[in-house]
Amino acid sequence: MIQTSIQLFERAQQSIPGGVNSPVRAFKSVGGTPLFISKAKGAYLYDADGNEYIDYIASWGPMILGHAYGPVVEAIQQQAVYSTSYGAPTELEIKMAELIKSMAPNVDLIRMVSSGTEACMSAIRVARGYTGKNKILKFEGCYHGHADSFLVKAGSGLATLNIQTVPGVTGGVSNDTLTCAYNDLQAVEQLVEQNKNEIAAIIIEPVAGNMGCILPKPGFIEGIRKICDAENIVFIFDEVMTGFRLALGGAQQKLGVDADLVTYGKVIGAGMPVGAFGGKKHIMEVVAPLGNVYQAGTLSGNPIAMIAGYTLLSILKEQPQLLTELDDKTAYLKQGLDEVLKASGIPYVINHLGSMISVHFSDHAVTDFSSAASANNELFKKYFHAMLNRGIYLPPSAFESWFLNNALTKEDLDKTIEATSDSLKEL
Repeated sequence: MIQTSIQLFERAQQSIPGGVNSPVRAFKSVGGTPLFISKAKGAYLYDADGNEYIDYIASWGPMILGHAYGPVVEAIQQQAVYSTSYGAPTELEIKMAELIKSMAPNVDLIRMVSSGTEACMSAIRVARGYTGKNKILKFEGCYHGHADSFLVKAGSGLATLNIQTVPGVTGGVSNDTLTCAYNDLQAVEQLVEQNKNEIAAIIIEPVAGNMGCILPKPGFIEGIRKICDAENIVFIFDEVMTGFRLALGGAQQKLGVDADLVTYGKVIGAGMPVGAFGGKKHIMEVVAPLGNVYQAGTLSGNPIAMIAGYTLLSILKEQPQLLTELDDKTAYLKQGLDEVLKASGIPYVINHLGSMISVHFSDHAVTDFSSAASANNELFKKYFHAMLNRGIYLPPSAFESWFLNNALTKEDLDKTIEATSDSLKEL
């Protein structure tokens, strides 16, 4: 029973738009009432009625070692007694910046902010300030937060709500935002040629997580890198999802491709509201107070977020086998899902890299937003609720990657595979 969640949702709608503070939480894509969560521990979520769920969202990525991870909780508690915010510099910010630099390639300077959206918005401003050009190129289905320019043909949230154009985004912003299909290198080449010397940046989710988990085709990211080098375009990796998850050095390390600027989100705060943008020194030196590209934030480098993220990333750096274990668990889950889906006779595709995975009910490869959107997403809705009824909490949209955490046990994975087998019989 989810009676308390139903009551809370009804109450929330009287004070909060749609009853939620982020649209995908509304379950609009899959139907039904969103669950209101009261607590989480390890691999499990507990709703307001006390029901337990195996969690495959991990707060959309950052809970790599599980919820309420002991060392992180203890670090937050110890720091909180000194105050939650100063509005002044702290040594913690330096230690955090030094730690990220030691782990991530091509990060010479890094600026802390308060969200992934803010990080991506700032990175675009830096690229424009550095190059003196105005246009950016992004990919259909990639989501970089809700800054105006990123909402042109964005991914998951907008796709979930079937929003194609966003009121409030001006024509000028749209005109400066070029889009093309993910994995279509020829389209990138054509757009760059058609907008010669006008493009400041190309921003991409190097492994997309907002149209399901979508992997770059061989040569795609490498080809963009060559174009950016030839045309003086800043290449930005949005690693809000992939950073410190796919590898200690993120997607740059995993894919072997260098970015000029990189953006991070909640993972560097172990789930706290935080973000960062950084990159090569000669580009980042345009940021104020070194340069004239202005960016500021009272809560940037917040001490609670810094100590949480520093604790988590330090553990990952000291124990890199934890990411290997997590990758192995994801591979085990994929194998089990593959077996039961194959036995069901239902057309499907499983996309997977590292600890990111997604299931698409499709009879064709899912390589971009168009192919993700043309899958049988009505079937996914039924699958989602069948799994939820069996205590498995999946992302409430076919346009989202699943994120595993290392607190998941083999028993949890086996239960998920068995639940999928049973759920498929209902579809």
